[in-house]
Amino acid sequence: MSRPCYKISMAILLIDDDQELCALMRELLGREGLDVQTEADGAAGLRRMINERHDLVILDVMLPLLDGFEVLRRARKRTDVPVILLTARGGHDDRIEGFNAGADDYLPKPFSAVELLARIRAVLRRTAGAAPRQASDVTAGSLRVAPASREAWRGSRRLELTATEFEILEMLVRAQGRIVTRDEMFAALYQREPSPFERSVDVHVGHLRKKLGPDGDQIIRTVRGVGYELSEMT
Repeated sequence: MSRPCYKISMAILLIDDDQELCALMRELLGREGLDVQTEADGAAGLRRMINERHDLVILDVMLPLLDGFEVLRRARKRTDVPVILLTARGGHDDRIEGFNAGADDYLPKPFSAVELLARIRAVLRRTAGAAPRQASDVTAGSLRVAPASREAWRGSRRLELTATEFEILEMLVRAQGRIVTRDEMFAALYQREPSPFERSVDVHVGHLRKKLGPDGDQIIRTVRGVGYELSEMT
């Protein structure tokens, strides 16, 4: 398997109090050309998430001082850095809480190195421009997305979106006039098939609707049992 061509400055912040795991991940990800920095408690990790630039954060849920959910909720007020949650608490409710807090992906412990790398590559692919992107803006009604800068607007209002929310909005704007299925969205976002009862896409769409405004449910229409469609009245 060929090694992905990450940019030299690609930096990952790992927030986990398991020092043995941190050492193993530094070695594993270092072999992939990724610069891994670590913090062992939630408070210190939150400060670095807000004050430093990272391309990706891998965040454990069970942390001293502040748990991962609280770290993520606070961080999302200041930064849209992509976040993968790691935790031994892999229940359905915990996954939903993680996505509601602003996670881009969620990986329960124990996990395989292969799966972790696949998740990291999928997130970085969405945020680091691993493939050339169409530079021209795309519009649908009052919505405009700019792939080159990864910015979006509704009218003159700039939307503060996470990487995943931007990807979903771009898919919907480009597909205006047709339904985008949940499976299609999931495959584009995560490069894998959804597990049974997977709701991460629905949670991200819910966040996106809120950011679009009070009429967000009308702008992004749910097609029950299929997926989502952008309304012509945007």
